[in-house]
Amino acid sequence: MSRVPAAPTFRYTMQTMEPVESPAPEDAELVSGLRAGDPRVFELMVRQYGPRLLSTTRRILNNDEDARDAVQDAFISAFRARAQFAGDSKISTWLHRIAVNAALTRLRSRQRKSEDALDDLLPQFQPNGHYAEKLVAWNEPADEAVSRKETKTLVRGKIDELPESYRTVLLLRDIEGLSTEEAARMLQITPNAVKLRLHRARLALRALLRPHFQGAVA
Repeated sequence: MSRVPAAPTFRYTMQTMEPVESPAPEDAELVSGLRAGDPRVFELMVRQYGPRLLSTTRRILNNDEDARDAVQDAFISAFRARAQFAGDSKISTWLHRIAVNAALTRLRSRQRKSEDALDDLLPQFQPNGHYAEKLVAWNEPADEAVSRKETKTLVRGKIDELPESYRTVLLLRDIEGLSTEEAARMLQITPNAVKLRLHRARLALRALLRPHFQGAVA
């Protein structure tokens, strides 16, 4: 009987989380070493993909220690599920999904912010069904606003003010680029629930940013 390799122990220091300086091997080479359980390949994967995964888990968990633990969980899960990787997507994409799942698992163990806090940020209506105040359009997607250096900190901060379930949906869809169906599977809710939460989260974020973007909206 062949011996199943034990999962490697990953230690996340600043050194191990730095990208490799040498040219990265092709995915086919990584896939071969991945399926063989080669610890050297996993060390390379940690160095090559670790920083990007850490950025992802930080955005979701908003805590450095939890983010590092989630990345470690992700790499261990990837090692254990290596035989299931079909190679029909990039390793980076596969690892990204695993890291998001690991971060969400940790997030579920936290006490969530009150969902009622969102209601005050949503548009209010008059008895006749019209908006209580003129709704100012803000047509810039969240990911574009975040990418601009001068507004990145502001937008990130306002996203973090959203109740947890809405903040998470906004991050997964608008920042991490997951589809509605992918986000629904990871959050264990229906696609329609994802769409509703995302719509409400965008409205709330717009309300939070309105004082800062009045001159930039149409």
